[in-house]
Amino acid sequence: MTDLEKQQLGKTLWAIADQLRGAMNADDFRDYMLAFLFLRYLSDNYEAAAKKELGPDYPDLPAEVLKQSGVSTPLHAWYEENLTDVPEFEKQMRRKVHYVIEPQYLWTNITELARIQNPMLLSTLQSGFNYIENESFASTFRGLFSEINLASDKLGKTYAERNARLCKIIGEIAKGLIQFSTDSDALGDAYEYLIGQFAAGSGKKAGEFYTPQPISSILSAIVTLDGQEPATGQRSHLDSVLDFACGSGSLLLNVRHRMGPHGIGKIHGQEKNITTYNLARMNMLLHGVKDSEFEIFHGDTLLNEWDMLRETNPARMPKFDAVVANPPFSYRWEPSEALGEDVRFKNYGLAPKSAADFAFLLHGFHFLKQDGVMAIILPHGVLFRGGAEARIRTKLLKDGHIDTVIGLPANLFFSTGIPVCILVLKKCKKPDDVLFINAAEHFEKGKRQNQLLPEHIDKIISTYQFRKEEQRYSRRVGMEEIEKNDFNLNISRYVSTAEEEEEIDLAAVHAHLLAAGHQVAEARQRHNQYLAELGLPLLP
Repeated sequence: MTDLEKQQLGKTLWAIADQLRGAMNADDFRDYMLAFLFLRYLSDNYEAAAKKELGPDYPDLPAEVLKQSGVSTPLHAWYEENLTDVPEFEKQMRRKVHYVIEPQYLWTNITELARIQNPMLLSTLQSGFNYIENESFASTFRGLFSEINLASDKLGKTYAERNARLCKIIGEIAKGLIQFSTDSDALGDAYEYLIGQFAAGSGKKAGEFYTPQPISSILSAIVTLDGQEPATGQRSHLDSVLDFACGSGSLLLNVRHRMGPHGIGKIHGQEKNITTYNLARMNMLLHGVKDSEFEIFHGDTLLNEWDMLRETNPARMPKFDAVVANPPFSYRWEPSEALGEDVRFKNYGLAPKSAADFAFLLHGFHFLKQDGVMAIILPHGVLFRGGAEARIRTKLLKDGHIDTVIGLPANLFFSTGIPVCILVLKKCKKPDDVLFINAAEHFEKGKRQNQLLPEHIDKIISTYQFRKEEQRYSRRVGMEEIEKNDFNLNISRYVSTAEEEEEIDLAAVHAHLLAAGHQVAEARQRHNQYLAELGLPLLP
């Protein structure tokens, strides 16, 4: 499928969503729509694998013949004729594709039930979700549909109303998809497009699950370049990458896309919001990331609830080649005495209760490899706020861990209009200065959000990669100057975008004014001569 067709698929599905959600909140409808898109993907993938597994025994029958037999899929027909072989077949499928979907729960059957307005659609769909979650081999599917409430009043007050609404929604999605050749890449891109569109309609809530693609592109480019010598280009392989506030997983997928499907050993993500956590797992699978190639954990990052990250043996503690994150800005948290002794914060101190920005940063930095790169999006306040934040910032600077500070334009996010910055951190960095990039003036103004165009993104990445200096855009600043500024990293102190006023030559201006004065006096004298000849009063 071409890029244009993928975009058209996304737009078609968004138009269906916009038309069908009615008075339903965009966030609620998003969860239903994306779950159905995911079921379509799982079904297509499973049927293709089943056809390969069964070979010549797979009953490749036309749809009309299947309907006459009372079944909606070839696999259903095979099940009917080979009941005794089903357990062994499903065992093989669990081993090869890591999950099983019984024929009645496949998307083709669900859409047929929707087409004929079958009153059993809702109950079949619910049973199908339960089956996929609980009977599949892969733990990746546990609780995957837990937030999809098919009994919600938002779908209808009675079972019949809810069933009818689902028939309509599923029927329209099926019609929209049938126009396109929906391979897994296309469905993954459509899923990503829809997440972006729903984010646009979700206002402040969007910050919980979505990082705009242009910003994702900048972060992923930075962390995939060589950590010690970015100018040498992209690394050939990353063993591991972590996003500890991963939302729907788009930032992690951006890193994977840049490295290629075999360029990363394993993707790790953590997400506190259960609905968003499920979105992230679906998003990984829809983009062809195998369940063995990623791990998304549901839990609180600040409390470090992930057992894997709580390992106390230094030899076994996980460390990551790349850490990326777009955590919630100035999140209120509860720093406790116990957290003060936490290995992540002990050497730096705790971020204030009013803003956990540095707590998130220190969490990710703790798990970074010695030659790794971390890129994190934060509000500008972390650059200059005092108190505990100033102490943390000062220690990070004195220890040589802050590599680059990038200021971005305002109004890039759906969730907030404030300008943000990207901090690039390294445990071992070669330059003894800090690179400041003031990209705040480089954007295209949009109706709702400002946009970073490819040329703006490329300029930021190139400036970071080659540590370039450019007047009114970027500058390398030594620690001596930063120390003179009390370790304040406010970008405008080091790279001002203000236009320099033209220097005024006072002597030249004075001479010009004298000459002009003489010209005025001469003109008045001539004018008074004319007035005198006419017998009129003279000018003073």
